[in-house]
Amino acid sequence: MKEPRASALAMAEAIAATLADPRPWTAEPPGNGLIWPQSLWSGAAGVALLHIERARSGLGDPATAHAWLEVAASGALTAAPNASLFFGAPALAFIMHAAAGTSRRYQGTLKRLDDTVTAITRARLVEAHARIDRSEQPQMKEFDLIRGLAGLGAYHLSRHADQPVTAEVLSYLVRLTEPLPVGGELPPWWTTVAPNGEPSSGYPHGHGNLGMSHGVASAVALLSLAVLRDVGVDGAKEAIERICAWTDTWRQDDAGAWWPGTLTIDQVREQHIDPSQRPRPSWCYGISGMARAQQLAGLALVDEARQRSAEEAMLATIRDSAQLDRLPEIGLCHGTAGLLHAAWRMTADARTPRIGDELPGLAARLTTQISPTEPQAGLLDGMAGAALALHALGTGAVASSWDSVLLLA
Repeated sequence: MKEPRASALAMAEAIAATLADPRPWTAEPPGNGLIWPQSLWSGAAGVALLHIERARSGLGDPATAHAWLEVAASGALTAAPNASLFFGAPALAFIMHAAAGTSRRYQGTLKRLDDTVTAITRARLVEAHARIDRSEQPQMKEFDLIRGLAGLGAYHLSRHADQPVTAEVLSYLVRLTEPLPVGGELPPWWTTVAPNGEPSSGYPHGHGNLGMSHGVASAVALLSLAVLRDVGVDGAKEAIERICAWTDTWRQDDAGAWWPGTLTIDQVREQHIDPSQRPRPSWCYGISGMARAQQLAGLALVDEARQRSAEEAMLATIRDSAQLDRLPEIGLCHGTAGLLHAAWRMTADARTPRIGDELPGLAARLTTQISPTEPQAGLLDGMAGAALALHALGTGAVASSWDSVLLLA
């Protein structure tokens, strides 16, 4: 029987071989979900990251990575208001930066993309500060990771941490946590929309979002990573503390610690969360994202109790078969790959090696979930993301910083 990490790497290699040729996956009409080439979520850009990581680690063919890069860059590139880390010019900039590494490749294209992403970011910052000046609550897409400024900030921190635009995003996130004059009982990041990001009569008072993909955990993670890399801005630690004080209020401790993914105004007023509202342990809304964000906050604040609590929450989850059974999918966003990779990242910083002891079993679980006929190829919900998580465990490293798109590192 293969050693667990060798088995994980073998499965990653098998998936990479399945996804080596872009043509079957991008043929018209699109039959496998890769409809938008410049989408990190489910398009060619996300699959390119798998081959970039393999090439950067010396286990893949750079020509394969370049072929997927060409597909990702095909078609009209959007820099419209809906452009984000996961779609459009910022997504393409991220994967090209990952592909270039420390080399001089793609420098001309990267310079143009950087200028575009910086312009997008600053336009979004102007809108966000104007909203705060009006003492209005934000929409989710203003600050979240998938569509908002936390995602753009993740790009800038990874690409050029010392550039002014990086500090500008971090300073905005600090301001996001400062009380609004008319905030009342609600935190200043309480959104005006439903969890789907749209206004809804079902959420007349909006909602509070704690998750990593669309909620305030992304702000905690980005600010904490910046502090840990000595690129923090004035007030960064205080902002982390303000958010953590709120998330601490909603921490639940039955059958292991957990946090709800979203809150309604009624729950705030009643100060009660029903156990049935425990989210599955995914990256987007569950322990995979929340525990890592809390661990990073503990590291940034030198708060050993917070760090230990986050690690114990992760450990309890990956030892709980009932919680693992709630992740039938394979992906980074909603599935086992996200839990595996978050746990792997937490192990490197943990004060106890016990999380690491559980990784081989978690990887074996993911491997058995993967079907050779899996219809989804993409990064967040498909085979490319699962392969990246297994590749990291198998090699013991991340060469391209691909997981900064998840704010896990």
